[in-house]
Amino acid sequence: MSVRRLALEQPASFAFKPATLKAARGWMENFPAGRQQSAVIAILWLVQKQEGWVCEPAIRAVADLLGMPVIRVLEIATFYTMFMLEPVGSVALVQVCGTTPCQTRGSEALLAVCKRKFGPSNHRSQDGKFYWQEVECMGACANAPMAAINDDYYEDLTPESFEKLLDDFAAGKKPKPGSAIGRMGSSPEGGLTTLTDAALYNGSLGKKMTIPNLPPKALKSAKAPA
Repeated sequence: MSVRRLALEQPASFAFKPATLKAARGWMENFPAGRQQSAVIAILWLVQKQEGWVCEPAIRAVADLLGMPVIRVLEIATFYTMFMLEPVGSVALVQVCGTTPCQTRGSEALLAVCKRKFGPSNHRSQDGKFYWQEVECMGACANAPMAAINDDYYEDLTPESFEKLLDDFAAGKKPKPGSAIGRMGSSPEGGLTTLTDAALYNGSLGKKMTIPNLPPKALKSAKAPA
């Protein structure tokens, strides 16, 4: 496992925004008295949504809020790769899946696009708008190759569609997430090939259930109450 350390340059302080603090206290209320520390991952995520990353002063603030040692919060923040430990792009955090299913479908070409446009991985682009990295499986293997941009998945990508997607983000647009070829979920390319009859989904056509081969007394007790 790779070693994850905090960024060398840290802000002087951190403060929860009112909405973030309210949400954090809401998470704490989900747990029994004395177990509020169980909300640490959720609260670190709220911090990241507020700041874009998790800084050292924020780790101390979370520890103080939950009444737990700072080292325990630091252990969690550095263990889970979903927590960014240095500033990310002001426009987008781009995470390209490089695991085998995506690789066999062309993810290396997507990585090349990021390298050409933004420079080395795990760094912000020169203009500060983008931060990109290669990540492991994000669970969208049937729609490979794919990338997560901020909070959304973009799937069935080609180098051309991926580059246009990034250009749209740079221009201030908010591209619609999902499949670049328009398929729904993980359905086959070109559309469904089975269960295509719309009548199959018409619940009004359902017939009254019968339970055959039961004695009358058992059949009567099996009927749903009126």
